[in-house]
Amino acid sequence: MATLIRSKLSNVATSVSNKSQAKVSGMFARMGFQAATDEEALGFARCDDLDMDHRQGLQMDILKTEVPTGDAPAEGDTHYQRDGNGPPTSDSKDEGICSELGGAGKPKITAWEAGWNVTNAIQGMFVLGLPYAILHGGYLGLFLIIFAAVVCCYTGKILIACLYEENEDGEIVRVRDTYVDIANACCSPRFPKLGGRIVNVAQIIELVMTCILYVVVSGNLMYNSFPTLPVSQKSWSIIATAALLPCAFLKNLKSVSKFSLLCTLAHFVINVLVIAYCLSRARDWAWDKVKFYIDVKKFPISIGIIVFSYTSQIFLPSLEGNMQQPKEFHCMMNWTHIAACILKGLFALVAYLTWADETKEVITDNLPSTIRAVVNLFLVSKALLSYPLPFFAAVEVLEGSLFQEGSRALFPNCYGGDGKLKAWGLSLRCALVVFTLLMAIYVPHFALLMGLTGSLTGAGLCFLLPSLFHLKLLWRQLQWHHVFFDVSIFVIGSICSVSGFVHSLEGLIEAFTYNIEG
Repeated sequence: MATLIRSKLSNVATSVSNKSQAKVSGMFARMGFQAATDEEALGFARCDDLDMDHRQGLQMDILKTEVPTGDAPAEGDTHYQRDGNGPPTSDSKDEGICSELGGAGKPKITAWEAGWNVTNAIQGMFVLGLPYAILHGGYLGLFLIIFAAVVCCYTGKILIACLYEENEDGEIVRVRDTYVDIANACCSPRFPKLGGRIVNVAQIIELVMTCILYVVVSGNLMYNSFPTLPVSQKSWSIIATAALLPCAFLKNLKSVSKFSLLCTLAHFVINVLVIAYCLSRARDWAWDKVKFYIDVKKFPISIGIIVFSYTSQIFLPSLEGNMQQPKEFHCMMNWTHIAACILKGLFALVAYLTWADETKEVITDNLPSTIRAVVNLFLVSKALLSYPLPFFAAVEVLEGSLFQEGSRALFPNCYGGDGKLKAWGLSLRCALVVFTLLMAIYVPHFALLMGLTGSLTGAGLCFLLPSLFHLKLLWRQLQWHHVFFDVSIFVIGSICSVSGFVHSLEGLIEAFTYNIEG
């Protein structure tokens, strides 16, 4: 009896220790991955899944010591293990992403560090398309920049509120970890996995579209930097993709992440240079060109562009879980979105006032040829170095959901028993790179692609789903004004999303048809 008691106590202690270590390691790993992301904050969402798999795997390893050998492995265990036969080795792909980009010994982050991560997510290079949104929206476009900041700040807060519930003692405790957990909780008990799959599909679309945008912007910038060369924009896109093809061989992002801070600083310098040039022409600003009217056909596309520039909700649950003082999350969201709103509004307005009706999709194309080439070369370098981040995250989500779910996988495992990627798995990765190239060639329109992505996944992840989840999970605790805000955001978000998606899709179909016929 004493031996049995000691054995049980030992198992319990081991379980608590392993789960605690896994949670801490996973959270810090996510923080490391985000620190490596210069603008889109794409790694948090994927590392959430990896951390969940890691913790499930550790729990199942413990449970296996207490169940008969003949029992089938529980769900989650085979997903954690690459080949389904045992725990992964130290160089496994899933473990490598987080361990390479963040160490388990890192302390939790402060509110200022969390704010830096949010700023990286919502102040990326895609703000270069905002002046184009003002071109078609005028003062209403400026209002939309402010409105989107307010709404995204609010939905970020209510999304975090969905992570918590009141326990039997009346205490508010965190019962969920990720966006996927919230989605699954909303669809339970009938469809316990449906919500998570919807979020994952939206995430994959956003990641792949981000990769396409990087190829498009690279071809566009190079073509406008050297217009005298006999090289078309399509050819520049092909050259850029050739440089990106080695991404298919990536095992981790350690080498790429070293350049992230440099990319962020370079982008900051570029923004300062653009604004400085615009201020130097302040006497010629065309205030009379800023109107209250809107271009009915193109303004919905501007909505998607603006929304896409604020997308950060997918990684906020991980960020809040990493904070030393989670109660400071609301304050952090307030000042980051206020700062983003002011900077984006000023940048978009000043740039539009400088070039007025000649404003192009990527504002740096309006710069004089003497400095345009230098600025655009920096931006192209930044785009090429940023491409591996969303690409690798998309590959991880696709491989994990389609090829590595054990008996539930739709296709055979793309990794061998030794953990190495099979030849056909590598071919699929190369095919994904080529797919982004084909899209960039046949639809080489930065604004249209950005508007489509913002209207489809941006509005869904930032407007629609958070308000819907908030109403579903916390209905009984909400006051009437919260219900009003949530319903209003859902309705307005739905209208903007559908309108922007339809107009963007029409423009993309026209562009695609024109390129095919040409």
